[in-house]
Amino acid sequence: MSQSFDIAVIGATGTVGETLVQILEERDFPIGNLHLLASSESAGSSVMFRGKNVRVREVDEFDFGKVQLVFFAAGPAVTLSFAPRATAAGCALIDLSGALPPEQAPQIVPEANAGLLAGLSKPFQVSSPSASATALAVVLAPLRQCLELQRISLTASLAVSAQGRAAVSELARQTAELLNARPLEPKFFDRQMAFNLLAQVGTPDEQGHTLLERRLVRELRQVLEQPSLKISVTCIQAPVFFGDSFSVTVQAASAVDLAKVNAALEAAPGIELVEAGDYPTPVGDAVGQDVVYVGRVRGGIDDPAELNMWLTSDNVRKGAALNAVQVAELLIKDLL
Repeated sequence: MSQSFDIAVIGATGTVGETLVQILEERDFPIGNLHLLASSESAGSSVMFRGKNVRVREVDEFDFGKVQLVFFAAGPAVTLSFAPRATAAGCALIDLSGALPPEQAPQIVPEANAGLLAGLSKPFQVSSPSASATALAVVLAPLRQCLELQRISLTASLAVSAQGRAAVSELARQTAELLNARPLEPKFFDRQMAFNLLAQVGTPDEQGHTLLERRLVRELRQVLEQPSLKISVTCIQAPVFFGDSFSVTVQAASAVDLAKVNAALEAAPGIELVEAGDYPTPVGDAVGQDVVYVGRVRGGIDDPAELNMWLTSDNVRKGAALNAVQVAELLIKDLL
């Protein structure tokens, strides 16, 4: 592509932001000028891009009129504060925080619902879903051609990296303390995380569901374009640095044809189907990869309309950064 685009990345010093910049370089995204932005606490540091150190500047002082596209890879508060400025300047934006309503910025997973982009108008506002919703949508979307989804029940075992560098550092510190027989004092997490499982990620509401669980349900329904799809989800915190894993049960309207299911998964983009008898793991397979791994595809023990699967995906790379870049590639190809 001969045309280049001036781009900004907000949250460039975070785990997702740094990976996003790395993927932009790997995929030879047509960038003219790259502006890396962050809070005042992170401004002044540098991120490597195309062999050069690019200085990170304060987002507060940035003129969005300098760019055509901006990635919001920081928290919801940052998006809510600066998205109006970006839009007023005529920038297209891709938000990874979940802060914007779908009516304003629809959730896009290219493997599942890229067609929604055609109905947008300038300046384009698009959301990249949570890493969990992205991974699940990549796998569930192709199944719609061979079965009717009625209910999804899933347990999401989430890596600590979804909560940022502080959570990764905390797991490392706890692990070192326990291995060296030192007393453990939890700091980031409210209890021991190393060698443990925590039954919730975030604070539950009055009904017992966390914000992340509700977000996952909302985003999956929107991306799969099934607003009434019944979804039951439990998110647990696993002592894993990178890579989310999911135990998924699909209730179909009729008996599941496993041969058709496997054929659909084998042919779908963004999926690596593991051969029967084997199974993928986040550390051994998914981390650093651009696909969602699927294994243990099987029917129900006593229900022919049930389908069970095991999924694992790099939450920072595939679930967050890569999906956002793929959305941007579609935007510049067809719309900008």
